[in-house]
Amino acid sequence: MTPSSVKDHAALRVETLRLGGERAARERHFDVMDPYTDTRVGTVPLASVDDVRAAFDYAMRYRPRLTRYERSQILERAAALLRERVEEASDLITLESGLSKRDSRYEVGRVADVLKFASIEALRDDAQSFSCDLTPHGKARRVFTQREPLEGVIVAITPFNHPMNQVAHKIAPAIATNNRVIVKPSEKVPLSALYLADLLYEAGLPEPMLQVLTGDPREIADALLTHPHASLVTFTGGVAIGKYIAEKAGYRRVVLELGGNDPLIVLDDADLDRAATLAAQGSYKNSGQRCTAVKRILVQRTIAPAFTELLVEKTRAWTYGDPFDAGNEMGTVIDEAAARLFEARVGEAVAQGARLLTGNVRRGALYSPTVLDCVDPAMTLVREETFGPVSPIIAFDTIDDAIRISNGTAFGLSSGICTDSAPAIRRFVDELSVGTVNVWEVPGYRIELTPFGGIKDSGLGYKEGVQEAMKSFTNLKTFSLPWG
Repeated sequence: MTPSSVKDHAALRVETLRLGGERAARERHFDVMDPYTDTRVGTVPLASVDDVRAAFDYAMRYRPRLTRYERSQILERAAALLRERVEEASDLITLESGLSKRDSRYEVGRVADVLKFASIEALRDDAQSFSCDLTPHGKARRVFTQREPLEGVIVAITPFNHPMNQVAHKIAPAIATNNRVIVKPSEKVPLSALYLADLLYEAGLPEPMLQVLTGDPREIADALLTHPHASLVTFTGGVAIGKYIAEKAGYRRVVLELGGNDPLIVLDDADLDRAATLAAQGSYKNSGQRCTAVKRILVQRTIAPAFTELLVEKTRAWTYGDPFDAGNEMGTVIDEAAARLFEARVGEAVAQGARLLTGNVRRGALYSPTVLDCVDPAMTLVREETFGPVSPIIAFDTIDDAIRISNGTAFGLSSGICTDSAPAIRRFVDELSVGTVNVWEVPGYRIELTPFGGIKDSGLGYKEGVQEAMKSFTNLKTFSLPWG
């Protein structure tokens, strides 16, 4: 499809909401806007509290009894369908998010991976058994375990920065474990969630197992969080909202994947060109809008000038602009307000003594890749999570300094390390207060199967990734039998 035809298709296909087993037109709608052109991409229903209640009622009237094979086949078919429609799906992501086609194509591939991994994991029986005659007090019995779906409904609330992949990481493990799920996607990028839901229905998923509610979180979030049939709330997004959810949800399971302030740490033995390449990729891919994007670059002082020169060179070569221009590596950020925030934070840092080396150019929601050095860890730019394509360089002297600076924020999600020193690597692995340490990789590196998550204000220590999410989305039951 061309961008215009996708836009027309999106406007038509999301005029209705899949709820109660059929598509029913809604009186209230809201527009989804293209950040680059500021034109309407599509229109989606504005769900009400009554819609939330109806969605729970519809879900609870259905009891999933799909076999492992049936679940696996649905996920496998959905992955295959998505791989056949990469351009259509990526066009939609780019239109509503402003991400470049390079980034949106990559995201579609990741979504297909999530579905594929979930299809494999759905077949895996992780039951355990234990002999009971292991002590003098033992008996001739065995204890067995099995995992079961939750009694109620999973509520999944997703952010704007990966419009389809964040949704897939909630939906696919839910399907693999025979759960019902209601998804509330970001109101800024709801079309990708609806597209993925339709793909899964086409692959054979029973409709009551997945519903997508689009709307204003200020109106419907509390109803989703507090409904008696909400067994689990899984949320990816900002810290303040995550903490609100944790407080509001009360006595129910909560899985939170929150913000990050992830460092790339470069020691004086590092290959500087390789490190600078990682710094640029980690800072600017996905327009810097990833919880695991490089938010701070900690560079040993003796090599900081040479490293900085290389990073500035790579940053100036990083193309950005029209997201549909195949020559652009980066599109827009999510909206003009976000771009203005980055511009203001960089300006504040410069006023406080940082040095702007390139970038900080804004036009609407377009914001250029930006490099600063002479950055102090106390500056708002690096003390808070700056969720955009900014590369702030902080010089340090010793490994102790690097660890102290890295750990000196409220966040603890991920990190990247550039060194070949085994003792230094061991120290960083042991002493960085984060959920992930990647050596010679960007903080955001992972595959869709691996455990992912943070500590401190980045999360409660529960992990995402297909395997870990499936554990969170199930109850573990034990039973014992006479044996021997």
